[in-house]
Amino acid sequence: MSVENPLWGAPRIHGELLKLGFEVAQSSVAKYMVKRRGPPSQGWRTFLRNHAPDIAAMDLFVVPTLGFDLLYAFVIVRLDRRDLVWINVTANPTAKWVARQITEAFPWDEAPRYLIRDRDRIYGRVVTRRVRAMGIRDKPTAPASPWQNGFAERLIGSIRRECVDHIIVLGEAHLRRILKFYADYYSSVRTHRSLNKDAPVSRLVQRAGVIRSRAILGGLHHHYGRI
Repeated sequence: MSVENPLWGAPRIHGELLKLGFEVAQSSVAKYMVKRRGPPSQGWRTFLRNHAPDIAAMDLFVVPTLGFDLLYAFVIVRLDRRDLVWINVTANPTAKWVARQITEAFPWDEAPRYLIRDRDRIYGRVVTRRVRAMGIRDKPTAPASPWQNGFAERLIGSIRRECVDHIIVLGEAHLRRILKFYADYYSSVRTHRSLNKDAPVSRLVQRAGVIRSRAILGGLHHHYGRI
């Protein structure tokens, strides 16, 4: 049996073993414990798991158009229910534009406690000052560590696989409209394995009525419901 908890010492582990019916000396537990190289600390995954209801994450990704122009889509997602709380598009991302998106995404009394982002230069002093003014603690990820912003990365992957990879983008207004449709589908219709096959905006189980389907994004996806 292995005990994996960096915050436990020999006395705590010994107590747990006694409660499991193992008669062993505390000195024996101490002898076979793996020696820590540094002070006990929670890992990044533990931090995310413990603070998920109070954390949001944001990121930008690039979408090419029919004319080979590059558009930038900006997303903000809350970690607890995977809520896609904001999505917008621009051809010229600036720190002021990003700061305005954050303000519009969160009413002043509903802002998260932490906001995860990567170290893109677009997040300049304007963004960090705006976040601080809203009472949000800025949490940049470590360099070259996209997995630390995994929720936003996973969301962007879903948007690509389920939406923009199948659509020819004509321009900024067209992409914004398409992403708004997908955001509604993602939040209210699409089921998520991490939410026990529920949607971020919880869907009621329908047991009576005739099943009908409604096409979403021109039939790229469907919403099945009973009437």
